[in-house]
Amino acid sequence: MSAIFRFCRHSLLTAALAAFSLNAFAVDLQAILPERLSKVKAGNQPIVLLGTPVSTGEVAPTFKVVDANFKTVSLADYSGKTVMISVVPSIDTGICSLQTKRFNSEVANLAENVVLLTISTDLPFAQKRYCQQEQIDSMPVLSDAVWRDFGSNYGLLIKDMGLLARAVLIIDSSGTLAYIQLVDELAKEPDYDAALTALQQILPQR
Repeated sequence: MSAIFRFCRHSLLTAALAAFSLNAFAVDLQAILPERLSKVKAGNQPIVLLGTPVSTGEVAPTFKVVDANFKTVSLADYSGKTVMISVVPSIDTGICSLQTKRFNSEVANLAENVVLLTISTDLPFAQKRYCQQEQIDSMPVLSDAVWRDFGSNYGLLIKDMGLLARAVLIIDSSGTLAYIQLVDELAKEPDYDAALTALQQILPQR
């Protein structure tokens, strides 16, 4: 058996097992997570969001996601920094791609103590391919596909879709959730100017 064949077989098996466990876990989550009818719409229909909703002024819930190599990344990794999170339903779709490219272009304008992240439930394989194809190289693009931990802890997981609602969040350097923009239509871009203005107001003045 060649080394290439063994590698391909291992990769396919790993991907298949991951997909199976993710599907099983998604079913379990729908049974146990709190749900609410939100103001977010898909077309003309309001969507149901799963998880615990968050509010500004509270301590930002912890979460763990994975990077392109399935390495665990947590909020604690950015302790002491201001963290802006761009949340997209599926990164390789039109509006989500525009959002990701726009925030990627803004990284150069941010202060050194600001971290900008993108999070979606796309598998890391898909995120990596997209980032290479579109040259998204200025910010981490992270996956909530393994545990759905981010979506559950921030109340952004869309019922029966397994996707995240579109949003922009800012967590200040003390770990407080300082800004939430939950976009009211899945097919609509966020208000970038409002989010970036809020970020400047949240940063410590020197």
